Amino acid sequence: MKPTKTATRRDYHERILGVLVHIQSHLDHALDLDELARVAAFSPFHFHRIFRGMVGESVAEHIRRLRLERAAQQLKTSDLPVTQVAFNAGYETHEAFTRAFRAMFEQSPSAFRKEHRKIPVRPAASGVHYAVDGTIGEFQSPLGSEVAVDVRIETVEPMRVAFMRHVGSYDQVGPLWERFFTFAMRCGLLGPGFQMLGVPHDDPGVTPPDKLRYDACITVNASFQAQGEVGVQEIRGGLYALTTHIGPYLGLSEVYDALIGRWLPASGHEPGEGAAFEIYRNSPKDTAPANLITDIYMPLRSN
Repeated sequence: MKPTKTATRRDYHERILGVLVHIQSHLDHALDLDELARVAAFSPFHFHRIFRGMVGESVAEHIRRLRLERAAQQLKTSDLPVTQVAFNAGYETHEAFTRAFRAMFEQSPSAFRKEHRKIPVRPAASGVHYAVDGTIGEFQSPLGSEVAVDVRIETVEPMRVAFMRHVGSYDQVGPLWERFFTFAMRCGLLGPGFQMLGVPHDDPGVTPPDKLRYDACITVNASFQAQGEVGVQEIRGGLYALTTHIGPYLGLSEVYDALIGRWLPASGHEPGEGAAFEIYRNSPKDTAPANLITDIYMPLRSN
């Protein structure tokens, strides 16, 4: 029997709660994103957006805030040198720690230590703060019941595609598409019914721009074989959540955040295996940025 939306949302809440507890008790560790994704039992691609949507801040922002809150506790309750407190908080220099501490508490670490007043608590959407005993209190997800994204559920047939891979910032894929189209025209791949797809493998919110992977794809029949830098792969068939973005490609990341970070936890669905993909319904060659149409497909687990 398919889980209810309430049960699925409770499951997501408990899985993210487990990550929050893990972070709280491992602040002195490196806290690798892949490790945290395993704790939550999500893929790294989905985990960061789900965490950001349900906690109200990114993983890095959450860890940084808790370490600074712990630093404030150490300044008030211990005789540790400021440089040691800075190191404990993950800062290699006193200057970098002072800038971050001042941005959060509006005064330098030394002035903060001398002042006789309670440690101020910076508001957090989740209600989660550093605690000496390792508890995190009541985790309140800021995720609302209404999500401003129109989603349809569709069953997609597998698609065989020719592709070229780009490694680097997603906003620099234009030259790759130019080369790919030149190749596709020369090989007669742009016949009736062909589709242009993109497969973004990484989340730009956590992956460095020079490490982002993107596949530019064109649907092909069984007769086409890989040639040089043009490979062949199959886009998995199955159940997908589909939403349509109208506007510049630069806005796609926000749509992914809404789809994965806010709609998915409240949907009653689990993310499926395989990567999300995009189908481009028109071309920037003859379409104004505001009128570009992109369908985003996110795989769902079939129950």
